[in-house]
Amino acid sequence: MRLSYKKTVIVSLAALLWGTNGLAMAAGEKAPLVNQSGQIMQTISTLAGNPFVSLGMPTGLTLGTDGTLYIANAADHNVIRLKNGVSSVLAGSASSVFPDGGLLDGSKDEALFHSPSAVASGPDGSLYVADSANNAIRQITPAGKVVTLAGNGIIGSKDGRGSGASFYDPEGIAVSKAGVVYVADTLNHLIRKIDKDGTTTTLNAAPQRVVEIYPGMVQSAGDYKDGDLSEALFNEPHGLALDAKGNLYVSDTGNQTIRYIDFSLNRVTTVAGTIAEGGSVYAIDALYASGGYRDGKSNNALFHSPQGIALDSAGGLIIADSLNHSIRYLNNGIVSTLAGNGATNESGMHDGVETSALFDTPKGVTVAANGTIYVADTGNRLIRQIVNYALPTNLPNDKTIKVFYENKAVPFDAKPVMKKGRVMVPVRAIAEALGYEVKSTDNGQKVVLSKDKLVIELSIGQTTIRRSVSGTADVIRKTDVAPYVSNNRTYVPLRFFAEEIGLDVQWQDKQQTAVLRIR
Repeated sequence: MRLSYKKTVIVSLAALLWGTNGLAMAAGEKAPLVNQSGQIMQTISTLAGNPFVSLGMPTGLTLGTDGTLYIANAADHNVIRLKNGVSSVLAGSASSVFPDGGLLDGSKDEALFHSPSAVASGPDGSLYVADSANNAIRQITPAGKVVTLAGNGIIGSKDGRGSGASFYDPEGIAVSKAGVVYVADTLNHLIRKIDKDGTTTTLNAAPQRVVEIYPGMVQSAGDYKDGDLSEALFNEPHGLALDAKGNLYVSDTGNQTIRYIDFSLNRVTTVAGTIAEGGSVYAIDALYASGGYRDGKSNNALFHSPQGIALDSAGGLIIADSLNHSIRYLNNGIVSTLAGNGATNESGMHDGVETSALFDTPKGVTVAANGTIYVADTGNRLIRQIVNYALPTNLPNDKTIKVFYENKAVPFDAKPVMKKGRVMVPVRAIAEALGYEVKSTDNGQKVVLSKDKLVIELSIGQTTIRRSVSGTADVIRKTDVAPYVSNNRTYVPLRFFAEEIGLDVQWQDKQQTAVLRIR
C-alpha cells in the first residue's frame, strides 16, 4: 500500500522512554542524550561512499552475526551483501539479463528471485528471503545454495509441506532461535509459520471483508480483530520481529497499528496505534484504516503505513513508518519519532540531525548490537544509518562550560561564561572553529564574520544581528543578550550566533556542555 520548562519536559519524556533509572536499557548502557524537544539526539547519514548506485529498491534488511548487512533489493531481484563498506550481490540476478525476475534454485550465482522484499538471519547461518512476487519463501544456505523452503510460485493460501504450501505476496519474515520461520503473508492478510521440516501452517483467521473499490468492482480486503490468535484478523501485515520471549510483533500496515502475538496465551493485542476513532475501523469501502501522525502514549499514537520493524537491546521497537517518511520508536508504552519529519509529512533526502533529516518511504529497518540503526530508504534507493550522539565519557566533572562542534571540542583561549541564562563565547575562537573569517571594524565596535556567501555582523552592546547572503535581502534579528568586550575578548551569545549560521544547538545541563551540529 501505497530551560526550566523545557528541561522538565525533556526529563519527563526521557524517563518515559528509558525508565527513571535506566531500567529499560540493556545492562551497562547509558541513557541517551535528548534534545530540547525530548527527542533522542542522533546523527543520520548515508553509508560512506554511497556504494548503492545499483540499488533498484531496497526494502528489507537484516544483520549477520559478523555484522554483515544483507539487503532485499526488490527491483533488481537480488539480495545484496554489505561488508566493511563494500557492497556486492550475494544471490540473484546481478544484471538486466532477467529484468522481470524468476524462480530458480541452485548456486547463488545462478539462482533467480522476483521482487524479494524481506530478509532474516537464521540460527544456522542461513539467510531466509520473503520472495514476494514468487509467492515463496527462499533460503540461502551458508554454503551459498539457494533453495525454496515453501511455496511454488503460484498465488494461493494453502497450508502444506514445501511446494505444497502457497502464499500471496509475502513481505515479512522472522526466524526464531529454534529455526521456526514466521511469515507475514501480506495479501492473504495472514501470519504463517514454517516448521523446521518445511511444513507451513496458518496461525490466524482469514478475513471475509469485501469492498467496492470502483463501481461494480469488488475486492477482498483485510480486517481488524484482537483476541484469540485463531480468530484474529490483520490487514496487509508487513514487518515481523521476535522478542526475547519468542513472541511476535507485527506491523499491521493496513490497520496502521503495531500488533503483538503472545504465543504462551495464543492471543493478539494492539500495542500501538489507534484505529477506532469515530467508532469505526474503516470508512465505507475503504481498503485500509486512515493513517495519521501522532507521538505520545501508544494507544493514542498514529502511524501511516508502518512496515519494517526491529527490536533493539532495550526491548524497544524501531518502526519504519513509511508514508510518514519517518523512523518511529515504541518503548514503555510511548511512541516517539527518532528521525524524519512526520509532523509535516515531508519526504526528501537530507542527512543531518534528528530534527532535520529527511527520508522517502522507508520500508526496512534493522539494528546492530551497538545501537546503530540501518534504514532501507526505499524511495531514495539508499541505505541510511542512525547513530546516537554521544559526548566523551571522560569530560571533566566541573562547572566549566564546554562547547562541542559535532564530536570535537572547541578550544578557547578564554573560558565561555553564562550570562542571563545564555552561553557567551569568545567570537574569534568559535568562528574560526566553524571555518569563518573574522574581522573587526568601526574601531572594534563591530564584528564581521564571513564564509562563502554568508556574512554575519554583530555590534558591541547592541542586541541586533545582521545576516546577509549574496543575492538576497539582509535579515536583522534581535537577541536578548548583546555582545560585549571582556579582557580584550569579544563575547557573543553562542546559540543565537550558531543558529543564524544554520547549526542545531543543544544544551546538556548535566555535562555543562553546548553541542553544535550540522542540521
